[in-house]
Amino acid sequence: MDMQAAERIALLRDASGAAARVFAVILTRSPISRIDIAKTTGLSQAAVTKAVTPLVAAGLVDDRLEVQRAGQPGRPVSPVAVRPEALAAIGVKINVDELIAVATDLRTNVIASERVPLEAHDPDAVTEAVVAVCGRLEAALGPAASRLAGIGVAVSGDVDAASGEVRESGLMGWSGVELGARLRVRFETPVILENDVRALTIGEHWFGVGVGTASFAIVTIGRGVGSGLHLNGEVVEGAYGVAGEIGHLPLGPPGRVCECGRLGCVEAVASSGAIAETVSLARGEAVTIEEAARLAREGDEVAVAAFGEAGAVIGTAIASLVNLAGPELVIIGGEGVADYDLFEAPLRDAFEAHAFGAAGRCRIAVRPHTFEDWARGAAAAAIRTLVR
Repeated sequence: MDMQAAERIALLRDASGAAARVFAVILTRSPISRIDIAKTTGLSQAAVTKAVTPLVAAGLVDDRLEVQRAGQPGRPVSPVAVRPEALAAIGVKINVDELIAVATDLRTNVIASERVPLEAHDPDAVTEAVVAVCGRLEAALGPAASRLAGIGVAVSGDVDAASGEVRESGLMGWSGVELGARLRVRFETPVILENDVRALTIGEHWFGVGVGTASFAIVTIGRGVGSGLHLNGEVVEGAYGVAGEIGHLPLGPPGRVCECGRLGCVEAVASSGAIAETVSLARGEAVTIEEAARLAREGDEVAVAAFGEAGAVIGTAIASLVNLAGPELVIIGGEGVADYDLFEAPLRDAFEAHAFGAAGRCRIAVRPHTFEDWARGAAAAAIRTLVR
């Protein structure tokens, strides 16, 4: 790591609460005037200036921009903006059968990316694969690798970000895996382990729909059903690192067994694997989720019913989430949105049937996320940890 990058990282890590808030606002809302920073943070303009000065001196922020406000002749506004190239990050999304990894700048703009298969998904094999893919991304960064500030790794399941433990991951078949500790001894750069949906929510909070949105939730459908919550300006993490796990609400038929081992979970009905299994059992032959979707679009009654049941359970789960937390927007993402046309009507019917009162005003929008977006979320989690 070059000396200037080390000084920038030290400045952010040692920043006071006020200075960290100022930098977070500049990072996520650049370019922005000092006046607007003061309004957003609730700090005085003098406090904002005090916080901005060392950031400019360190090369993290640029204050040499001039913008003329439309319709307001005279002295131009002098906004400040983050310098994205000042530091870099790496984000890795762990799937059962592959790793998706990106190297990014401070605003998670992708500089380089890798997508590699996982030959095995035991913890040792995954650790080695993550180390290898990060090494290739560091090489791809070239000179910018000397400014690498953090590595974020995202995995499905109950993840304790503070300790770096994957307490439980049904999709990976893990329980009590100290993945963070395994990785931290292999890198000089700080490593952050995070739940994959929460990492995606952090990315949207800082660099996506969350900017300027008071509250939202992300619901992901696909191999699993997950959720992340952004309320009152913060991503909800929960006292024990578990929050928004709608995939494990017991809203499905009590006889259905989830990959987590429990009965009646939403995932046991609505994950892509569960839908494919339902259709397979009814037809007496193995059917993939792609084949199930094709059958449903062709009007096959069994496939239509399987997607309808999944949509109704997801809609009920979203209504439960909205009734409890009250977000203004729910974003549906994940690989399962490719088949959203098969879910939509029963999902919205169930949501409208169960949303209480004004909670029914919550907007539901579909936003396809690529796996690269999930990896960018992991990078965002690493950047947020540094800034906070």
